[in-house]
Amino acid sequence: MNLTAQIAKLFRDVHYGGNWTSVNLKENLAGVTWQQATTKVYSFNTIAALVYHMNYYVSAVLKVLQGEPLNARDKYSFNHSPILSQQEWEKLLNKTWTDAENLAILLEQLPESKLWETFSDEKYGNYYRNIHGLIEHCHYHLGQIVLIKKILLQTDKN
Repeated sequence: MNLTAQIAKLFRDVHYGGNWTSVNLKENLAGVTWQQATTKVYSFNTIAALVYHMNYYVSAVLKVLQGEPLNARDKYSFNHSPILSQQEWEKLLNKTWTDAENLAILLEQLPESKLWETFSDEKYGNYYRNIHGLIEHCHYHLGQIVLIKKILLQTDKN
């Protein structure tokens, strides 16, 4: 397996399973209702906000790999439409899975030499740094989702 295929695997694993941590997004979001996804716990972001935020950056990197300019701003990364139904929640999840798979496919096809080229602008470093940063970002917020879900399920029991 070449390097870009391995990176694509790491990216898929955080979304669908098989990673070293044995934790993934799809499994942890299975069965989460739109009400749970939009419930505020303490001062944390909601599960829905975190899913949107994670996919905001996945979508931005996907577009760059499709040849478009980088068009993402941190200040907009939590600006999602309110989720008011199960259908809207499932639409967000479906976009997340579709974007993740499309990005993984493009990563597999990426020539290894591209990893060392500048990603969009010098200030962002190279492709390798940005793609691995994206994977780290997903793991970080996945951990938050797991904890928020545990709190919600514990609260539901009381």
